[in-house]
Amino acid sequence: MTIDTTEDLFVEGLKHAYYTEQRLVDALEELEETSSNEKLADGFAEHREETRTHVDRIEQVFDQLDAEAEAEEDPIVEGMIEAHEEFISKDPSEEAVDRFNIAAGQKSEHYEIAVYGNLIPMADQLGMDDAADTLEETLREEQDELDTLSEYGEQFDYDELEA
Repeated sequence: MTIDTTEDLFVEGLKHAYYTEQRLVDALEELEETSSNEKLADGFAEHREETRTHVDRIEQVFDQLDAEAEAEEDPIVEGMIEAHEEFISKDPSEEAVDRFNIAAGQKSEHYEIAVYGNLIPMADQLGMDDAADTLEETLREEQDELDTLSEYGEQFDYDELEA
C-alpha cells in the first residue's frame, strides 16, 4: 500500500498506535509483576486497565473510518519491551527493577504522547472531529500517567540501591 494522502498517513499511524496499546497491555502486566513497590505495581495495574480503554478508543476511530481495526508492528515498542526483558535477565535487585520500571514507563508514555500528538492534528485536518476528540482524551491520560511516573521517579530513594 502506498501512502500518498493525509488519510493514508493517519491510518498508518493509527495502526501503529493500535499495536502499541495492545502490546502495552501485556507490558504493563510485566511491569506490575516485576515491581516490588506496591504503590508502583498498583499504578501499573491501573494504567493497564486504562490502556485497555485506549485500545477500545482506537477501535472506535477505525469504525469512524469504516475500516477494520488493524495493528501494524512498531519496532520502537518492541525495542522498549526487549530492553526490559534484557534488564530483568541480569537479575538486578528489587530496587533497581523498580527504578528501571519507572524509567521504562516514562519512555513508553513519552512515545505514546508523541504518537497521539501527531495523530490528532491529522484527524483535525481530515475533519474528523470525533476522532480528534477521542484521541485527545487518550493523550491527556497518557500525559497524566507520565506526570505520575515522574513523581515516582522524583521520590525514588536511591539510598535503597546498594553502593
